[in-house]
Amino acid sequence: MASKKTTRKQVPRREFLRGTLSGAAVLGFPTIVPSSVFGADGVPPPSDRITVACVGCGRMGGNHVRGFLQLPNARVTAICDVKQEIRQQFKEMVDTKYGGKDCLAYTDFRELLERKDIDAIMLAPGERWTPIMGAEAARRGMHLYYEKPLSLTVAEGKVIREVVRRTGVIFQFGTLQRSNLYFQTAVALTHAGKIGQLQKVVIASNEDQSIALEQPRPAPPTIDWDLWLGPAPWVPYSDRRVSLSWLGIYDYGLGHVGGGYAIHDLDIAQWANQSDHAAPVSVEGKGTFYQDIRDTLSTYEVEYVYANGVKVHLLNATAAKERYPQIPVESGSASVLILGTEGWIWVSRRGMISHPESIVRTTLRRVGTIGITEHRRDFIESIRTGKPTAAPIEVAFNNEVMSQMADLSVRMKRKLRWDPVKEEFIDDAQANRRLSRPMRSPWRIEVPESLGKMPASARKA
Repeated sequence: MASKKTTRKQVPRREFLRGTLSGAAVLGFPTIVPSSVFGADGVPPPSDRITVACVGCGRMGGNHVRGFLQLPNARVTAICDVKQEIRQQFKEMVDTKYGGKDCLAYTDFRELLERKDIDAIMLAPGERWTPIMGAEAARRGMHLYYEKPLSLTVAEGKVIREVVRRTGVIFQFGTLQRSNLYFQTAVALTHAGKIGQLQKVVIASNEDQSIALEQPRPAPPTIDWDLWLGPAPWVPYSDRRVSLSWLGIYDYGLGHVGGGYAIHDLDIAQWANQSDHAAPVSVEGKGTFYQDIRDTLSTYEVEYVYANGVKVHLLNATAAKERYPQIPVESGSASVLILGTEGWIWVSRRGMISHPESIVRTTLRRVGTIGITEHRRDFIESIRTGKPTAAPIEVAFNNEVMSQMADLSVRMKRKLRWDPVKEEFIDDAQANRRLSRPMRSPWRIEVPESLGKMPASARKA
């Protein structure tokens, strides 16, 4: 293990192991926080840095590598990816940043996990892989920065949740809008009653055009194709399949109602409704599916209902803008509209609009402290201090349940009712069977017996 580190409070790190509209106002904030906010001036000594390994360094994973390289209290020590060119690119990036050749590159994550000097691991290999990797990393005491979504199925999500609970490792889910001042402010205003009683959250999510058909060919020697597929069914290699198109292939995920983007904004709906620890009690949806290599939802209109009567309306962006005039036409794809009895707030990563305009002018001191930070920085700080992360495992699990509920309701063409206590559909054996999927041999995921019973210190309320 890396040498012990302490915070300024002398807390041992390993103690915590385990567009503007008429009558509306626009509010914009800077989203970059100076590094001086985070720690003391200068570069921390090696003994006070969290060693980080990065697995899956493509589009989002590569962004995370770059992000961790900017944090003075983190030290990237290993890169893992099944693509040779990506491994080499990011190893060189890390070595250039630190001025050496100490960063090791791996094809197989199992070799990486044998190392004893890794404190934390960033996982972004796709949800067919992340629960397997995450459970094994947590078993070995590695803290998890876990790119969304949580898992391919609800059953897998339950396993990774249980492992995180039992080991007590620090877990940060990749729904980084929780660390964005626009969303923090919108939620704080909602919780403070500035729009009256919350009634509905509308999500305008992403959508894509059709793409060219795939052309299978032998896998190039620069990629470990079998390891790329992992527990997913075997299919021939194609360049199209390993492009971003994989996000829309059902063998690998749920497309736009899941990791494609919607899970970010479903997370905001959960947060606004103060329901992080429970999913909605019903879902009903309709939609259409892609007809190319992708077979996930292309257009969709899904309505959730919570036990308290609040509704969430999840739509693709075009339909959302047609239905809800509060959403600016020029706003881009993804955004959230929060509707109350006395007003509304529209929010995206670009800014906020409210009606009445006085809502966004409210002094933030009156609605509580908003602790803007950077999502990866929040993760590292949580490891150092033991404070809760912005997006812990319970948040991740119920976000995943919402995505799965939407997909299954549309696929099964009926309304589904969810029991948030039993965490299964009510009186629907067919739907419950679809909460899990078989894995391609020899891959599997289960709670290791060696973990034993969950320690009291790791139990969640």
